[in-house]
Amino acid sequence: MAGHGTEQHPHGADRLCEAGDRVYSRAVRRGRVPRTDADVVPCLLELALLHPDPDDMDWLVPTSPQEVMTRLLRGVYDEVVESQRRVGSAVTAFERYAGLGSRLQALTVPAEGTSIRVLDGLSRIRAAMDEATAACTTEVLTVQPGGIRREEELTEGLHRALALRGRGVRMRDLYTHVARHGQGLLNYLELMGDAVEARTLDEVIDRLILFDRTVAFVPANSDRTMALELRHPALVDYLVTVFERLWRLAIPLTTPLPDTGIEGISHRERSIAALLAEGHQDAVIAERLGISVRTCRAHIARLSETLGAASRTQLGVRIAQAGLDGPPHTAVLAVPDQGSPSVR
Repeated sequence: MAGHGTEQHPHGADRLCEAGDRVYSRAVRRGRVPRTDADVVPCLLELALLHPDPDDMDWLVPTSPQEVMTRLLRGVYDEVVESQRRVGSAVTAFERYAGLGSRLQALTVPAEGTSIRVLDGLSRIRAAMDEATAACTTEVLTVQPGGIRREEELTEGLHRALALRGRGVRMRDLYTHVARHGQGLLNYLELMGDAVEARTLDEVIDRLILFDRTVAFVPANSDRTMALELRHPALVDYLVTVFERLWRLAIPLTTPLPDTGIEGISHRERSIAALLAEGHQDAVIAERLGISVRTCRAHIARLSETLGAASRTQLGVRIAQAGLDGPPHTAVLAVPDQGSPSVR
């Protein structure tokens, strides 16, 4: 194996080198390959895509593609959860410092151009947004939580979006999957044309707007009557990184949501099942997915019916048995037959 060390294979299972892909594919087709075939691709052993045949150590057998896919998706899911946790911690810290900063406003006048500025009141927030819009020349990145966008929300920011489009500024927007069902959003995107690209996720972080990767706006309280204007390069770079990570994992608005692979369970119900398995209450699940509590409970009722569960406790067991307690797209077990009514 001299001359074929790991430094020549700097990749993961999600992007195999050409030689590694060739040997692994051959192993899957034939069921095993001679150990000598892996001499030039040590990456396959290091990534646990090949492992010794216990019956004959001179041969290597492949890890099943299904297991590899599950492992990859679990890694992506863990990345998203960790990013969301870190953003949540950062927003909590911002709110704490914003509260401390408001006490100083009675004693001092904040200097112009400060790296963190508290905007108290909708009029100040809108004025700052208009100012940032006027100065923007290249790109706007936004995260819009809350499900279906209300008509007044879209209308309030329309003049800024049209001004940006007129100057050739590119816009990328992240929404929850629920936003796909809002006609107002579809009309807005049709009006904006190629200037806006939109993608969706099961869950997104709280509202975020980034102009030219130099200034960001985030909420500073729960009812969004206060905001933070951030110009500190480290903070802005961090938020850009979070956005890009979520953008890479999101699904283009023009692309249908993937099938769950389990008859009778929709993509949204798949997400609800995973959150139920984590122990979240109905109201928390509804907020994270951008739906009403009533809609959330209707989906939970359909899950119970499909999985043949007579109680919430039994539903948790059925969710685990069906493999719905992990990240989306990894459920591989059949729904247990418990004599439940026919699947809708």
